[in-house]
Amino acid sequence: MYVKIEDLLFQYRNAKTPTIQNFSLNIEKGEVVSILGDSGSGKSTILRLIAGLEIPQKGSISINGQKMIDDKHFTPPEKRGIGMVFQDYCLFPHMTVANNIKFGLKKLNRKQKQERLEEMLTLVNLQDFKDRYPYELSGGQQQRVALARALAPAPSLLIFDEPFSNLDRSLQEKIREELRVIIKQTGITSILVTHDEADAKALADRIVYVKEGKISRTVTSFTLHTNNKKVLTFS
Repeated sequence: MYVKIEDLLFQYRNAKTPTIQNFSLNIEKGEVVSILGDSGSGKSTILRLIAGLEIPQKGSISINGQKMIDDKHFTPPEKRGIGMVFQDYCLFPHMTVANNIKFGLKKLNRKQKQERLEEMLTLVNLQDFKDRYPYELSGGQQQRVALARALAPAPSLLIFDEPFSNLDRSLQEKIREELRVIIKQTGITSILVTHDEADAKALADRIVYVKEGKISRTVTSFTLHTNNKKVLTFS
C-alpha cells in the first residue's frame, strides 16, 4: 500500500475532545482519494497530520514504504516529499509564473530547472503566461500555476485543501475536469479535502466521508457507459 495511515489520534491543546480519533486509511499508488466532510469534521486536520504540520498523539503514517510518523519517528514536513495546493494558492505575488514554478527546484541546475519548467507549463497549458504575475491571471490560471509548482519537484504525494473554494461555480466544473486529467496524466497519488460532494465525485476514485474525526463511510467509483459516453459514478 502506497499511503498507510493507522489509528491516528489528535487533539488540539485547548479542545475538550479529540479532533481525529481511530482514523485509518490505505491508499494505492496513483489513486485519487477525496476526504469529504462538513466544517469541523477534522478533514483539514488530517491533511496537516499527513503533511507534518501537526503531530498526532497516537498512530502512524507511511508514504511509499517510508515511515513519516509513529511513536519513534518524525519526518519533518520539508523532507516528506509532499506537494501541497491550498485554497488561496499561496503564489508569490512578486514572482512571475515561471519563477513561482521554479521555486521548489533548488537542487537542479539551470538547464534542468528550465527543462522542468517547460514540462510543467505544457502540462497545465500555460506556456504563453510564464512571464506574467499572479495578479494578471484568472482564478483558474492561478490554480494551475499552484498545481504546477506543487508538481515540479516530483513529489511522492499531492494533497489539496479545498482547492475550488475561491472559484465561481461556473468555473469550478471546467477546472475540476482539467485537474483530474492532469493528475491522471502524471499518475501521482493524490488526496483532496473538500466539503463539496460534487468536487469529490468529479475528481476522486474513492470518497472517504468523515464525521467528528472518524470515517463514517467510503464509496468507490466505477464507470458506466451511457449513450457511448463514459460517466463516472460511485457505489
